[in-house]
Amino acid sequence: MLPQEIIARKRDGHPLSPEEIKTFVAGFSDGSISDAQIAAFAMAVIFRGLTRTETVALTEAMRDSGEVMAWPGLDRPVVDKHSTGGIGDNVSLMLAPILAASGAAVPMISGRGLGHTGGTLDKLEAIPGYTIVPGSETFRRTIVDIGCAIVGQTARLAPADGRFYRVRDVTATVESVPLIVASILSKKLAEGLDALVLDVKTGSGAFMAAEDDARDLAENLVAVANGAGLRTTALITRMDQALASSAGNAVEVANAVDFLTGARRDARLETVTLALAAELLALSGLAPSAEAGHAIARRALESGAAAERFGRMVARLGGPADFVERTEAYLPRAPLVRPVASGEAGIVTAVDARALGLAVVELGGGRRLPEDTIDHAVGLTGLAEIGRSLQVGEPLAMIHAKDEAGFALAAERVRAAYRIGDAAPASHGPVLGRIG
Repeated sequence: MLPQEIIARKRDGHPLSPEEIKTFVAGFSDGSISDAQIAAFAMAVIFRGLTRTETVALTEAMRDSGEVMAWPGLDRPVVDKHSTGGIGDNVSLMLAPILAASGAAVPMISGRGLGHTGGTLDKLEAIPGYTIVPGSETFRRTIVDIGCAIVGQTARLAPADGRFYRVRDVTATVESVPLIVASILSKKLAEGLDALVLDVKTGSGAFMAAEDDARDLAENLVAVANGAGLRTTALITRMDQALASSAGNAVEVANAVDFLTGARRDARLETVTLALAAELLALSGLAPSAEAGHAIARRALESGAAAERFGRMVARLGGPADFVERTEAYLPRAPLVRPVASGEAGIVTAVDARALGLAVVELGGGRRLPEDTIDHAVGLTGLAEIGRSLQVGEPLAMIHAKDEAGFALAAERVRAAYRIGDAAPASHGPVLGRIG
């Protein structure tokens, strides 16, 4: 069929066949489909939606638009996770080496920060020499020899998704659950995975702030991934405050090293990280259940095996060989580190996590425009958690800034993010539920 006929069928509410979707997506790569036609198709989907079968077909077509990885001869299951993003979410830095030390292979394809949320690649670039897009042979050898590699997406991986997203981004067609699902999963399916776990966030700092919306997205992601033949579950997790006690780039890397070595572990971060590890170990067959997977992941962490894998991964991908042992010597430091004080006494009852993310952006630790340069040294540490009791003048956080102007802007954001009251709120764990 001609592209305009496929667009018209979707515009008029008719379901498209897998063959029609495959033909249309193939035109993204060979140039036979224009940006205007991609935009028209996306707008038709916004209004008419896609069935589950159509979404699976779109996901698979975008997966097949480029390289699909294979792992012949690898004697361990290949797994990965995807997070919908948040503040202080450095889980990937710990999860990948924990899984590698537990018998899995983790070719983790990560992304950069988006809006107020941080990006794993931006964090890793705070490590001197770390190569986020290594050569194909280096990437594969790292997976085979060490068990994990956290890297960026190459142009060969699901290229149709890249073009589709660029058009959607400028035509007000990003907010479609089927298109979001296909975009996320096409890249994960191209990794040649045996199992996938999804961390779908909800709360003030999440892409899907409302819990019902987060559950809807998670249910669609799990159903489509399994429909495409990839064993997948999802956890719904809270992003109503920063997950780690640090938010930024270098400061989150330092937090991750402290976590891996046992120097310090934020409780909610530990809960989420081990819960995701347990899911993947059970899904991949490395553990008979999630409970057993949790115990295996805990042993990998407590024995130091996970920290050792992280250090080897950093060294193999161009970073310092003694990075774990001498983290502070290598990470950049902000010239101004100062507390932002609470103006009132009481208990932290709520936190606007999005405002904390915007404070990091104000400092230069995030991007306003795609071409912006990131200052890896700036950020927030010592973030006060919900339920903490504060006196007047006690710090809400430590601000790591490049100058006084940056500090002042970030301090205003941080103060506005915190709500102080008289009574402690009900205590809730960070994991709200599981879908799978």
